[in-house]
Amino acid sequence: MSVRLTVTDGESGARFTDVVGVLTSWTGGVLCVTRRTGAEVRIPESSLVAGKVVPAAPARRRGPAATAAELDRAAARAWPPVVSERLGGWELRAAGGFTRRANSVLPLGDPGMPVRDALRRVAAWYAERGLPAYIQVSTGAEGTQELLAAELAEHGWTQEVSAEIRIAALAPLADLDADVSRVVLSRDLDDAWLARYQRSASGEPAPEVVRVLSGGPSVWFATVPATIANTEETEGTEEHGAAVAPAAIGRCVVDGRWAGFTAVETDPLLRRRGLATAAMTALARKALQEGASAAYLQVETDNDGARALYEGMGFTTHHSYHHWRAPHENHR
Repeated sequence: MSVRLTVTDGESGARFTDVVGVLTSWTGGVLCVTRRTGAEVRIPESSLVAGKVVPAAPARRRGPAATAAELDRAAARAWPPVVSERLGGWELRAAGGFTRRANSVLPLGDPGMPVRDALRRVAAWYAERGLPAYIQVSTGAEGTQELLAAELAEHGWTQEVSAEIRIAALAPLADLDADVSRVVLSRDLDDAWLARYQRSASGEPAPEVVRVLSGGPSVWFATVPATIANTEETEGTEEHGAAVAPAAIGRCVVDGRWAGFTAVETDPLLRRRGLATAAMTALARKALQEGASAAYLQVETDNDGARALYEGMGFTTHHSYHHWRAPHENHR
């Protein structure tokens, strides 16, 4: 809906403003509207001026045509859990705590029972594995889960992290003017690649890390080797056991028409040199060879540097997703 309301501030007095989102409740004289970003707005009836139903998503959107459910499923296949279990249309996923994406519920359907009962089952399932219970909820597109987010809030769950799924046509990404001559592509996840990956660079990676990163329909790893050419670059290298951390890395999972990019990282001292772009361009060219035509990636909303990089490559936001955590007493 698009809702017009009056607001009052000390400087300009009463004025009009608009709120666009999904109406999740209207009780006790208050409307609750969830914006595209997942933020909830509470609107007193007394401030209402007008309202109308609007499409859930723009008629035209830059980038490949896709539903939120299609993208969420593709992203889940590209970042698979170590163990999973179905609860109706919900998938419970766990990977020893390695990333929320692999340790959260993907609720793409009805759980087959009242939500309150499903949440108890979810909390118990994760408690058995010594993990906090998370549910990944999408917002901002047709068929996303604003109503579920409102129910989670009612049951005391809290939203911890928000991210965007961004999409782009793959061919323009593969055509970027990037120096790919130094990029090495491999099917194998080696120690050098892991030495640059921020979630494992501090020591020996847990088995779950390797399982998740190596999983997916068709996985490629990109490495830009470190070049010990000057003092600055020497200081920027790190060791992971006997392996020297590369200058940059990336990962791509090809799944039908989709190429999903993850784990794009660069040595902090070597940023703004086009290394991440080179890694992604090389991966995009490989994905095109395997028949993919569209690209997606996931980026947290507070990662301004990465968002700027991806915008420059032509990625636009398709929808947002959020990880909601169970109340503490539910996962002791």
